[in-house]
Amino acid sequence: MTDYDVVRVFCGPRGGYGNELGVVRNGSVMPGREERQEFAAKLGFSETVFVDDPERGVIDIYTPTLRLPFAGHPCVGAAWLLDVPELVVPAGVMGARQDGEFCWIEARAEWAPPRTLRQYASAAEVDDLPVPPKGEWVYAWAWLDEPAGRVRARAFPGRDDGIDEDEATGAAALLLTDRLGRALNITQGTGSQILTAPQPEGWTEIGGRVYLER
Repeated sequence: MTDYDVVRVFCGPRGGYGNELGVVRNGSVMPGREERQEFAAKLGFSETVFVDDPERGVIDIYTPTLRLPFAGHPCVGAAWLLDVPELVVPAGVMGARQDGEFCWIEARAEWAPPRTLRQYASAAEVDDLPVPPKGEWVYAWAWLDEPAGRVRARAFPGRDDGIDEDEATGAAALLLTDRLGRALNITQGTGSQILTAPQPEGWTEIGGRVYLER
Protein backbone atom coordinates (compact mmCIF):
# COMPACT_ATOMS: atom_id res chain seq x y z
CA MET A 1 0.00 0.00 0.00
CA THR A 2 1.28 3.46 -0.93
CA ASP A 3 2.04 5.75 2.04
CA TYR A 4 -0.52 8.50 2.56
CA ASP A 5 -1.63 10.98 5.22
CA VAL A 6 -5.18 11.52 6.41
CA VAL A 7 -6.30 14.99 7.49
CA ARG A 8 -9.69 16.29 8.56
CA VAL A 9 -10.62 19.59 6.94
CA PHE A 10 -13.16 22.21 8.07
CA CYS A 11 -13.26 20.86 11.62
CA GLY A 12 -15.63 22.31 14.22
CA PRO A 13 -14.58 24.80 16.93
CA ARG A 14 -13.55 22.01 19.31
CA GLY A 15 -11.61 20.06 16.69
CA GLY A 16 -14.26 17.46 15.89
CA TYR A 17 -16.04 16.63 12.66
CA GLY A 18 -14.43 17.82 9.40
CA ASN A 19 -14.16 16.01 6.07
CA GLU A 20 -11.45 13.36 5.78
CA LEU A 21 -8.89 13.74 2.99
CA GLY A 22 -6.26 11.30 1.83
CA VAL A 23 -2.97 12.91 0.74
CA VAL A 24 -0.24 11.02 -1.14
CA ARG A 25 2.71 13.34 -0.54
CA ASN A 26 4.95 11.63 -3.09
CA GLY A 27 2.79 11.60 -6.20
CA SER A 28 5.66 10.28 -8.31
CA VAL A 29 5.08 6.77 -6.90
CA MET A 30 1.77 6.74 -8.77
CA PRO A 31 2.09 9.03 -11.82
CA GLY A 32 -0.68 7.64 -14.04
CA ARG A 33 -4.25 8.93 -13.91
CA GLU A 34 -5.70 5.44 -14.08
CA GLU A 35 -3.72 4.17 -11.09
CA ARG A 36 -4.47 7.34 -9.13
CA GLN A 37 -8.16 6.90 -9.81
CA GLU A 38 -7.99 3.28 -8.72
CA PHE A 39 -6.19 4.22 -5.50
CA ALA A 40 -8.70 6.99 -4.71
CA ALA A 41 -11.52 4.49 -5.16
CA LYS A 42 -9.73 2.02 -2.87
CA LEU A 43 -9.31 4.63 -0.11
CA GLY A 44 -12.96 5.66 -0.40
CA PHE A 45 -12.60 9.25 0.87
CA SER A 46 -14.75 11.89 -0.80
CA GLU A 47 -11.45 13.17 -2.26
CA THR A 48 -7.81 12.08 -2.39
CA VAL A 49 -4.91 14.40 -3.31
CA PHE A 50 -1.66 13.46 -5.04
CA VAL A 51 1.19 15.94 -4.54
CA ASP A 52 3.25 16.35 -7.71
CA ASP A 53 5.50 19.19 -6.51
CA PRO A 54 5.50 19.94 -2.76
CA GLU A 55 7.63 23.09 -3.14
CA ARG A 56 5.36 24.72 -5.74
CA GLY A 57 2.16 23.25 -4.31
CA VAL A 58 1.19 21.31 -7.45
CA ILE A 59 -1.58 18.84 -6.61
CA ASP A 60 -3.97 16.48 -8.42
CA ILE A 61 -7.45 15.74 -6.96
CA TYR A 62 -9.65 12.64 -7.32
CA THR A 63 -13.01 11.49 -5.99
CA PRO A 64 -13.61 7.72 -5.94
CA THR A 65 -14.88 7.97 -9.53
CA LEU A 66 -13.42 11.07 -11.24
CA ARG A 67 -10.62 13.62 -11.41
CA LEU A 68 -11.44 17.21 -10.38
CA PRO A 69 -9.84 20.43 -11.67
CA PHE A 70 -10.56 22.07 -8.30
CA ALA A 71 -12.15 21.17 -4.97
CA GLY A 72 -12.32 23.15 -1.75
CA HIS A 73 -11.59 20.81 1.14
CA PRO A 74 -8.71 19.04 -0.69
CA CYS A 75 -7.06 22.39 -1.44
CA VAL A 76 -7.43 23.70 2.11
CA GLY A 77 -6.13 20.39 3.51
CA ALA A 78 -3.18 20.24 1.12
CA ALA A 79 -2.28 23.90 1.72
CA TRP A 80 -2.19 23.25 5.47
CA LEU A 81 -0.21 20.03 5.19
CA LEU A 82 2.36 21.41 2.72
CA ASP A 83 2.48 24.89 4.33
CA VAL A 84 2.93 26.64 0.98
CA PRO A 85 1.96 30.20 -0.10
CA GLU A 86 0.09 28.96 -3.17
CA LEU A 87 -1.35 25.85 -4.77
CA VAL A 88 -1.46 24.85 -8.43
CA VAL A 89 -4.40 22.77 -9.70
CA PRO A 90 -5.68 22.25 -13.27
CA ALA A 91 -8.20 25.05 -12.75
CA GLY A 92 -5.51 27.63 -11.89
CA VAL A 93 -3.14 29.03 -9.27
CA MET A 94 -4.51 30.07 -5.88
CA GLY A 95 -3.05 31.84 -2.89
CA ALA A 96 -2.88 30.04 0.45
CA ARG A 97 -2.19 31.27 3.97
CA GLN A 98 -2.22 30.19 7.59
CA ASP A 99 -3.99 32.45 10.09
CA GLY A 100 -3.92 31.14 13.64
CA GLU A 101 -6.13 28.07 13.82
CA PHE A 102 -7.42 28.55 10.27
CA CYS A 103 -5.97 27.73 6.86
CA TRP A 104 -7.24 29.74 3.88
CA ILE A 105 -7.18 29.43 0.12
CA GLU A 106 -8.32 31.96 -2.48
CA ALA A 107 -10.30 30.57 -5.41
CA ARG A 108 -12.78 31.57 -8.12
CA ALA A 109 -16.40 30.50 -8.47
CA GLU A 110 -15.94 29.53 -12.12
CA TRP A 111 -13.47 26.84 -11.02
CA ALA A 112 -16.15 24.97 -9.09
CA PRO A 113 -18.19 22.26 -10.82
CA PRO A 114 -21.91 23.03 -11.23
CA ARG A 115 -24.01 22.57 -8.11
CA THR A 116 -27.71 22.96 -7.40
CA LEU A 117 -27.91 25.45 -4.52
CA ARG A 118 -31.29 24.86 -2.90
CA GLN A 119 -32.46 27.21 -0.17
CA TYR A 120 -34.85 26.08 2.58
CA ALA A 121 -36.90 28.13 5.02
CA SER A 122 -35.24 26.81 8.17
CA ALA A 123 -32.26 24.85 9.44
CA ALA A 124 -34.68 22.22 10.77
CA GLU A 125 -35.88 21.55 7.22
CA VAL A 126 -32.28 21.05 6.09
CA ASP A 127 -31.61 18.74 9.03
CA ASP A 128 -34.64 16.59 8.17
CA LEU A 129 -33.81 16.09 4.49
CA PRO A 130 -33.42 12.52 3.22
CA VAL A 131 -30.66 11.71 0.74
CA PRO A 132 -32.10 12.71 -2.67
CA PRO A 133 -32.03 10.45 -5.74
CA LYS A 134 -28.76 10.08 -7.62
CA GLY A 135 -27.95 12.28 -10.59
CA GLU A 136 -28.00 15.84 -9.20
CA TRP A 137 -25.35 17.48 -6.97
CA VAL A 138 -27.43 19.33 -4.34
CA TYR A 139 -26.24 21.85 -1.75
CA ALA A 140 -29.15 22.36 0.64
CA TRP A 141 -28.92 25.42 2.86
CA ALA A 142 -30.86 27.74 5.15
CA TRP A 143 -30.08 30.79 7.22
CA LEU A 144 -29.30 30.21 10.89
CA ASP A 145 -28.78 33.95 11.41
CA GLU A 146 -29.00 36.00 8.22
CA PRO A 147 -27.68 39.32 9.63
CA ALA A 148 -24.63 37.48 11.01
CA GLY A 149 -24.10 35.44 7.83
CA ARG A 150 -24.53 32.10 9.63
CA VAL A 151 -25.72 29.24 7.42
CA ARG A 152 -26.78 25.63 7.94
CA ALA A 153 -25.95 23.38 4.99
CA ARG A 154 -25.82 19.78 3.82
CA ALA A 155 -24.30 18.45 0.60
CA PHE A 156 -25.46 15.51 -1.51
CA PRO A 157 -23.05 14.69 -4.38
CA GLY A 158 -25.56 12.51 -6.23
CA ARG A 159 -22.83 10.21 -7.55
CA ASP A 160 -22.93 6.44 -7.41
CA ASP A 161 -19.63 6.11 -5.53
CA GLY A 162 -20.67 5.40 -1.94
CA ILE A 163 -20.53 9.06 -0.83
CA ASP A 164 -24.21 9.84 -0.22
CA GLU A 165 -23.49 12.99 1.79
CA ASP A 166 -20.37 15.16 1.83
CA GLU A 167 -19.43 16.31 5.33
CA ALA A 168 -17.82 19.62 4.28
CA THR A 169 -17.73 21.07 0.76
CA GLY A 170 -15.57 24.10 0.03
CA ALA A 171 -16.51 24.37 -3.65
CA ALA A 172 -20.24 24.59 -2.85
CA ALA A 173 -19.53 27.13 -0.10
CA LEU A 174 -17.58 29.12 -2.70
CA LEU A 175 -20.56 29.10 -5.10
CA LEU A 176 -22.98 30.13 -2.36
CA THR A 177 -20.69 32.98 -1.26
CA ASP A 178 -20.37 34.17 -4.85
CA ARG A 179 -24.16 34.11 -5.28
CA LEU A 180 -24.91 35.95 -2.04
CA GLY A 181 -21.95 38.33 -2.29
CA ARG A 182 -21.12 38.25 1.41
CA ALA A 183 -18.96 36.50 4.00
CA LEU A 184 -20.45 33.32 5.45
CA ASN A 185 -19.99 31.12 8.49
CA ILE A 186 -21.33 27.72 7.42
CA THR A 187 -22.12 24.75 9.63
CA GLN A 188 -22.28 21.72 7.35
CA GLY A 189 -22.89 18.02 7.88
CA THR A 190 -22.70 16.78 11.45
CA GLY A 191 -20.78 19.80 12.74
CA SER A 192 -18.09 20.98 10.32
CA GLN A 193 -17.37 24.71 9.95
CA ILE A 194 -16.47 26.58 6.75
CA LEU A 195 -15.67 30.29 6.64
CA THR A 196 -15.77 32.34 3.44
CA ALA A 197 -15.11 35.94 2.47
CA PRO A 198 -15.48 37.66 -0.94
CA GLN A 199 -12.32 39.31 -2.22
CA PRO A 200 -11.66 41.83 -5.03
CA GLU A 201 -11.74 40.90 -8.71
CA GLY A 202 -13.89 37.80 -8.39
CA TRP A 203 -11.84 35.89 -5.82
CA THR A 204 -13.23 34.28 -2.67
CA GLU A 205 -11.36 33.11 0.41
CA ILE A 206 -12.36 29.77 1.93
CA GLY A 207 -11.02 28.85 5.36
CA GLY A 208 -11.24 26.25 8.06
CA ARG A 209 -9.45 24.23 10.70
CA VAL A 210 -7.34 21.26 9.63
CA TYR A 211 -6.11 18.41 11.84
CA LEU A 212 -3.76 15.56 11.03
CA GLU A 213 -5.55 12.30 11.71
CA ARG A 214 -2.70 9.99 10.80
